[in-house]
Parts: sequence; structure tokens; C-alpha cells
Amino acid sequence: MTTAIAYTQLGGPEVLQQITIADPVPGPGEVAVHVAAVGVNPIEAKLRSGARPSAPITEPRRLGADGAGVVTAVGEGVDGFRPGDPVVFAGASGAYASDLVVAASRVFARPAQVSAAQGAALGIPVGTAYQTLRSLGVGAGDTLLVHGGSGAVGAALIQFAVLWGAAVVATSSERRSERVRALGATPVRYGDGLADRVRAAAPRGITVAIDAAGTDEALQTSLELVADHERIATLVRGRDAAGLGIRAFSGGSPEPLTAQQQAWRTEAVPVALALMAADRFTVELGPSFALADAADAHRAVEEGVDGKITLVP
Repeated sequence: MTTAIAYTQLGGPEVLQQITIADPVPGPGEVAVHVAAVGVNPIEAKLRSGARPSAPITEPRRLGADGAGVVTAVGEGVDGFRPGDPVVFAGASGAYASDLVVAASRVFARPAQVSAAQGAALGIPVGTAYQTLRSLGVGAGDTLLVHGGSGAVGAALIQFAVLWGAAVVATSSERRSERVRALGATPVRYGDGLADRVRAAAPRGITVAIDAAGTDEALQTSLELVADHERIATLVRGRDAAGLGIRAFSGGSPEPLTAQQQAWRTEAVPVALALMAADRFTVELGPSFALADAADAHRAVEEGVDGKITLVP
């Protein structure tokens, strides 16, 4: 039998409960994975609490999208994987589990240099960052402003942008400024006077801005500093984007991602894995919790602890 985490009503972390289900069997085009680590994403806590709207709950609702583990079986028509292979998966359904079946298209070989926890930390953060940068055409000659530079998405935004030749200015607290600097960005403290501090850090101007913080300050500063509002995107305040004349990618946006944008999000994971194997991309790991302690992991997410939180079945 397989252990998983689910909830039957919206509410605080205490609504999460451990359930037992039949061991999953891969169908055509699927891979079965014994899970070693699961990434805990803020969106999962928002959906659980009701802060992000979702469909009515009609049966125990499982959660989780990203993880890493070892292949235990492959379905008909699957090439390139065999039992025992270490892998990373992203965009799965119900990843808070000890065993899982995932579409083979969402499973990627995990290099020896990448731990299970590091692999589990990739999915949503690197997919979001990579797709957003590609959609905005960020590259050499750009100066990018990232709001929320020390978080998982912000860190991925900085690293990809720097690798692609852009200069990056990123907001953070004073306490986290060295983390931002180590990633290759110029840190600036958020708070009163932010626009002036960004101007001082980027005297040639900001050409593109990405909001991973969701504050009024982040949006207003971006609108003030970036002339082309089509090159401003929010990843948090999607419902406000149209009224501001800026772009949004998920984060509550009523506009679904395009097929190309979805493809970029999937492409991001093997790209990040290859960069990590070459020591050119990093993830910051936070505390790890047992699968049975998923409620405590959600409390840590809501408290804003540093680093990516993971679950270990």
C-alpha cells in the first residue's frame, strides 16, 4: 500500500491527513516512482486554505507536483527509463506520497551530482522562472528588476537571466541581501524609497521587471521604472494584471498559459538539472519534514522560512 497526504475540507494545515491507497500501477506512457523527496510549494498551501480558488471538494484531494525518487516500473511504450533509475519529476498530481505514477514526459533523469531534495526543489520554481523570462524575451542588453529575489522563484529568475547575459537588480530584505548577491544580482532593500534605490543600482535604466513578491510597492515601482509595460509581469497578482496593463503568468491570472508557455515550463527542469550537474545553478534547501508531518511543513511555508521545504516519505 501507498501512503499519501490529502484533505477533505479547506482550512489550516491541520486539515491535512495521511491516507493509505493502493500501490499505483503505470499505464501506457507512464512511469511508477518510489518517492524520496517532495517539494512543498506555496501554491499548495494557498489551495488548501482557500486563498486560491479551486473546484469544490468531492473526494479526498491530494496535493503536490514536484519530487524525486527511483523508478520502480514503466508502462507500455515508455523508452529511456528502467527500474532503479534515479529521476526527478515535475507537474505530477498528488506528489505528497510514498509512491506515484507520473507521465513519462514529466520525468527526467537525475544526475549523480543532484540530490533527491535538490531535484524535488526544481519543478514549479524553475518552470515559472524559465517560462517568464522566455515569454518576456530577457537576454543580453536587458537590465531586469526582480521583486522577491531571495525566494525560490526569484533565485531561479536571477540565475537564468544572468546566464543569458542580462544584468539583474533584485529586491530583498537586508538579511537576505548576500544570498541575492551570491546569485549574481545587485541587491536592493525593499521599503520606502525603493524606486530611487533601484535607479541608483541601475543608472542606465530598467528594461524589464518581474514581480515575485505580490506587493503594491513591487507593482508600482515596476510601472514607474519600465517604459514598456508589456515587459512587466506579475507571478502573484494575476487578477490585477489586466487593469494595470501588465502581463501575468499563473499566480491567479484568469488567462491560462499557452501551449508554448507550458512547454517552456517543462523544458526548464532538464535545463536546470544539466546546469546543476555542471555547478552552474543552485537551489537553497530549507527544512525537511517527514511526509506524515506535512501540516508542519505547510506551517513553515506560511511562516516564510528560508529555503525550499521538502517532505521525505
